[in-house]
Amino acid sequence: MIIAVALLILLLLLLLSIPVAATLAALGLSLGSFFSPFPLYKALGEISWTASTDFLLLAIPLFVLLGEILLRAGIAERTYRSLFYWLSWLPGGLMHANIATSALFAATSGSSVATAATITTVALPQARKYGYAESLFAGSIAAGGTLGILIPPSINLIVYGFLTNTSIPQLFLAGIVPGILLTILFMLCISILCLFKPQLSGRKMSASWKQRFSSLKDLAPVLFIFFIVIGSIYAGLATPTESAALGVLGALLLAKLYGSLSVKMLRDVLEGTMRTTAMIMLIIMAAYFLNFILVSVGLTGMLTDFIDNLGMTPMGTMGIIILLYLVLGFFVETLSLMVITIPIIAPVVTGLGFDPVWFGVLLILLIEMALITPPVGLNLYVVQGIRGRGSMSEVMVGSIPFVLMILVMIGLMLVAPGLTLIFANLVN
Repeated sequence: MIIAVALLILLLLLLLSIPVAATLAALGLSLGSFFSPFPLYKALGEISWTASTDFLLLAIPLFVLLGEILLRAGIAERTYRSLFYWLSWLPGGLMHANIATSALFAATSGSSVATAATITTVALPQARKYGYAESLFAGSIAAGGTLGILIPPSINLIVYGFLTNTSIPQLFLAGIVPGILLTILFMLCISILCLFKPQLSGRKMSASWKQRFSSLKDLAPVLFIFFIVIGSIYAGLATPTESAALGVLGALLLAKLYGSLSVKMLRDVLEGTMRTTAMIMLIIMAAYFLNFILVSVGLTGMLTDFIDNLGMTPMGTMGIIILLYLVLGFFVETLSLMVITIPIIAPVVTGLGFDPVWFGVLLILLIEMALITPPVGLNLYVVQGIRGRGSMSEVMVGSIPFVLMILVMIGLMLVAPGLTLIFANLVN
C-alpha cells in the first residue's frame, strides 16, 4: 500500500513538471502525513541543515566552478582541435575527436551536462562543415558527455561517497579503468558503424605530422588540471574538497594566460556555478528528508525484506537491481535517482557481499545510460538545444549504439569485477 501510494505521488508530480527538489519534499511530506502518527515534518529543518553542512559537499560547487571556468576560457576548443588532428584519419573521423575530447574534459569538469554542452558548442559546426550525418554525430556527443560523471573527478561519485560513507579517493581511482574502457568501446562502435556505412562519416580529412605535434601543447591545460586535482589527492597533499579548490586556482591561472579572464567572464562563471549548485543542493536536502520519511514509515525495511525474500543468488539479485535502475532511468532525473535509491539499495548490495566501491562505479554506468535515454535523458536535450535544428528523435536514434556499449561495459564489470578495483585497492 505504502509503495503504491509513493509511486503514484512521485509519478504524478513528475508528470506535472514540478521541480525535482519540490517533488521529493512534497512526497516526503505526503507520506509522513498519511502513514505516520508523528509530526515528521518538524525534522525538515534539522535534516536540511545536516545534509547541507558536510565539508565534503563543498567539493561540488568547487568542481562546478572549475568546469565553468574551463568552459569559458576556450580550453575545450584547443583540445578539440588537437584531437581532430590526431584522430581524424580513423573511420568516423571527427566523431572520435568528440569522444576523446569528452573524456579529457571529463577529467576536469566532473559534470556530464557541462561536458556535453561544451563539446556540442565546439564540435557541431565542424559536423556541418564536413558533411557528417548529424544523428550519429550528435549521439556521439551526448554519449561522450556521459563520461563526465565516470572519469574522475566526478560530482556524482562524490554524492555516492557522501551518501554511503565510501572513500572518495577509492571511488575516483575505481572510475579510471572503466572510463578508459568505455571511451575505447565508444570509439570502436563508431569505427565499426562507419566501416559498414561510410555515409555516416563526413569528408576525408588529413593533417600533417607538423600540425599534430605542434598541437600537443593544446592538450597540456587539461592534463595540467587533471594532475593538480587527482595528483594532489593521491600524493596526500589535499582532500577531494581541497583538490577542487586547487583545480579552480589552476583554471584561473590558465584563463589568465589565455587572455580570457575578465570581469564579465567571472560574473558568468559565478552565475552558472550558483545555478547548478543550488539545484544539486536542493535535491540532496529534499532527498535526505524523503529518505528519513521512508525509514520512519517502514518503507525502506519493506523493500529490503522483499529483496531478501526473493530467494535468488547474489548475482541474480544484482540483475534485478540493474533492471530496476534501467527502468527508473527512463523516468527519473539522474541525480534524483541516485539520492532516492542509494540509501535503500546500497545496504542490500553490501549485505549480498558486493564491494561498495565496485557498486558505486556500476551505479554510475547505469546513471550514464539514463542520461542518453528518453524521455528525461538530460544530455539529449542539451545537445538538441544547442544544435537548434532537426528533431530530438534524431539525437535519440544516434545515441542507441552508445547505450548498447554501456550495457557491454556493465557486462564486463559483472564478469570481471577486478577491472574496477585495479587502482582502488592501492588505497587503504
